[in-house]
Amino acid sequence: MLRRAFLVTLTAAVALLLPSFARAEPIKVGFPIILSGGGALFGEPAMKGAQMYVDEVNAAGGVLGRPIELVVRDTKGNADEAVRVARELILKDNVDFLVGTVTSAEGPAVSVVAKENKIVFIAPIPKTDQLTAPDKLHPYVFRVAANTTVEGRSAAEVVAKWNVRQIATISPDYAYGQDVTRAFVSWIKKIKPGVEIVDQEWPKLGESDYTPFINAMMGKKPDAVFSSLWGGFFVTFAKQAKPLGLFEAVKLNVIAVGEAGSPETAKTMGSDYPFGIWGNAYDAFYWHPSPAHRDYAERLSKYLKDPHPSSWAIQGYTGMQFLVEAIKKAGSTDSEKVAKALLGLTIDTPIGRQTLREKDHQADRGQLYGKMTLDPAIGFAVMKPPTYIDPSRFMD
Repeated sequence: MLRRAFLVTLTAAVALLLPSFARAEPIKVGFPIILSGGGALFGEPAMKGAQMYVDEVNAAGGVLGRPIELVVRDTKGNADEAVRVARELILKDNVDFLVGTVTSAEGPAVSVVAKENKIVFIAPIPKTDQLTAPDKLHPYVFRVAANTTVEGRSAAEVVAKWNVRQIATISPDYAYGQDVTRAFVSWIKKIKPGVEIVDQEWPKLGESDYTPFINAMMGKKPDAVFSSLWGGFFVTFAKQAKPLGLFEAVKLNVIAVGEAGSPETAKTMGSDYPFGIWGNAYDAFYWHPSPAHRDYAERLSKYLKDPHPSSWAIQGYTGMQFLVEAIKKAGSTDSEKVAKALLGLTIDTPIGRQTLREKDHQADRGQLYGKMTLDPAIGFAVMKPPTYIDPSRFMD
C-alpha cells in the first residue's frame, strides 16, 4: 500500500512538472477525406500533407499553447458518407473544425453540415463553383483550392494558342466535371472565335469502361480534346484511350485538367502515360519558385520518405496553415471568431502569398500547366516546363 501511494504521488508530481502544452486539451480538427477507391490517389497525400503541418506546429509548441489533433475519416468518395462522417466528427468526436473532402459532390454536402452546426469548414480540394456560389455561401465555408472557373479558363488560355478548331470534351457527369467544362467552353469561344465544340462525353464519376465514350468522340473527328477526368479515373481512361489511337488521332492536342499532370498520376502510369499531352497540377517536387518552396519540398520528401513526393500534399498543408493562422489571429478556437479571422486573411504558403477573399471566401489559388514529357532520370512524365498561371484575372 505504501509503495502504491508512493507511485501515485510520484506520477502526480511528474505531471505537474510536465510543460502545460503536454497537458493541454488538443484542438481537434476533423478531416473527412477519400482514402479508398480511385479518389484515394489524391486524398491520401492531401491527408499526409495536413498531418505533416500538424506535426510541425506541435513540435514548435502548438497554437495558443495547445496541440492540434487531426481526426481522419474515410469518405469513400461518396457525398452521403461524407455527410455521415462529418456529423460523427462533430457530434461524437467533438472536433472544433472541419478541413477536407475531395470531390465536388462531397464538399457542398459537408458545407451544409458545417452551416447547420456553425463550425468552420475549409475545403482544400473541391473546385465546383457551387461550393461558394452566392446562394450557397455562408459564414463558415472557405476554399483554398482553385475553383472550376479558374481551372477551366486557365486551360482555355493554353488551348487558344494551339492550331485547332474542333474540340471534343470528356468530363465526369457531376458538379466538378460540368462546371469546369462549362468554364472552359465559354472562355475558349470568347478568346478564340471560330472554335467549334464537336462532341461532349459525360461518363459517370467512377466509370470503369470509357471505350464507348472514346469511340463516340473519335467518330466526330476532333482535332483537340479537353478532359477533366481525374485521379484513378484519368488513369483508367488514358490506358483505354491509348490502344484505340485517340491521342495520335488528335496529334496529342489534349489538355487534361483535374491534375492529370500531378506526380501521383504520372508515377502511377509510368510508361503508359500519353507523353506529349498537356496536364496540370497544384505543385511539383521539381518546381521551385522560391527558397521557401524548395525547403518545403525537401521536408515533404523526408516526411513521406519519397524522393519524388506528392503534389496534393500542398493542399492539405495549406488548408491547415490557413486554419492555424486564423486561430492565432482570432486568439480563440471559437468558430465565429475564427470564421471572421479567415476573411481577407493573407498567409505565406510554400508556393507564395495567398489570400482568402472576403466576398466569396475563395483563395486566389492557381495551378501549374505544362506539356507532359518523359524524364528518363525518374522514369515518369513531368510538366516541361511547369508554368504557374496566375488566377487573378479569371476569378470574376
